[in-house]
Amino acid sequence: MPLGRAVAAAPDDEPLIRWDWISRNLDGQIAEALREHLILSFTPVLLGLAIALPVGLACARYRRLYPPVLAATSVLYAIPAIGLFVIFVAFTGITYPAVIVPLSLYTLSVLVPSVVDGLRSVPEHVRRSAEAMGFGPLRRLVRVELPIAVPVVMAGLRVATVANISLVSVGALIGIGGLGQLMVTGMKWPGGGFTTPIIVAIALIIALALAADLLLLLVQRLLTPWQRAGRADRTGRRGRSARRAAEREVART
Repeated sequence: MPLGRAVAAAPDDEPLIRWDWISRNLDGQIAEALREHLILSFTPVLLGLAIALPVGLACARYRRLYPPVLAATSVLYAIPAIGLFVIFVAFTGITYPAVIVPLSLYTLSVLVPSVVDGLRSVPEHVRRSAEAMGFGPLRRLVRVELPIAVPVVMAGLRVATVANISLVSVGALIGIGGLGQLMVTGMKWPGGGFTTPIIVAIALIIALALAADLLLLLVQRLLTPWQRAGRADRTGRRGRSARRAAEREVART
């Protein structure tokens, strides 16, 4: 049978999206899957950040410590997510920690290098100036080094958050996956694949990733007001230079 006839003969009575199914499950199955996805996505990021800050600080202070820590986190990241989930299920059962702990370990592979690179980006003369002003090690870290490291750390945090939002769906293969459960529902639907929950899950995951990234970008802007001031100052200088050039051109004519 020609391809055109085969396509034409395929049943098309099932629409791509069934809005009635969405409306019936919006406050139930969809809302519960989204709530679970939020917990499983952001808890590992917070745990990973809480661990990465002191570990990254130690690696930045003691340079010999960084290579083995980086190697260990890289090896963990190389392990397939589903394999790590299955390993932890043997210890925790089918519970949230079976997903949260592996994702926290994955987060370290992104956040630890970000913290180290951010702290190492602080110019040495800035540290010495802080010491000359009487700043102790803790005060210098909190008031000088960490604020300067914020852009680099936030860049890693944004990558880790978006990656976690995506990886949580893999947990559906062991029975805990947030929006991934909707995909499993669609694939296991009696009588064949049911695309509506799959499309809903994909759309919500993309929307959640975009919203989280924009939120973290906003937090970064709030934590680094001097960057906005610097951009405004550069824009003002360019504007003044353009006006002076125009005035000189008018004077020559």
